[in-house]
Amino acid sequence: MAHDPIAAPLGARFLAALADRVGCEPGVLDAVLVAPPGGGVPQTDIPVQEVSATGLSHPRVQRAFLHRTDVRVWATPDGAGLLTIGRGVAGRLEASLEVETDCRGRGLGTALSRAARSLAAEPLWAQVAPANTASLRAFLTAGYRPVGAEVLFGS
Repeated sequence: MAHDPIAAPLGARFLAALADRVGCEPGVLDAVLVAPPGGGVPQTDIPVQEVSATGLSHPRVQRAFLHRTDVRVWATPDGAGLLTIGRGVAGRLEASLEVETDCRGRGLGTALSRAARSLAAEPLWAQVAPANTASLRAFLTAGYRPVGAEVLFGS
């Protein structure tokens, strides 16, 4: 068990013991970030348009529907970027994004993160795997701030 009382609940031994106890598998350890609502957030030059999520088979959209309610989806006109916003853990408003592989490294992730803030009227949350440095940079650059870490358990 970790000796640091703050880190202990995210340690491998604790998570394995908790998984055994509750009968659910732990997911990925994510950094949790939050940003204030979009008032005053500059609009980006990347337009997004809301799309019907019904029947969308994109993995990001499917994951959003597994873990959130009231999911809404936006996409860039060229299909290079996708943004989902919905109600997640404890009813918090959560955003996730996806940038097509061949379009990465051009600031689209940051633009989508800012667009999400401009669409929100309340604090907006994001969970990012710490190893996903591009996504982490995009959210941090768009004004999200780290507030903790979490591991969600699934059935």
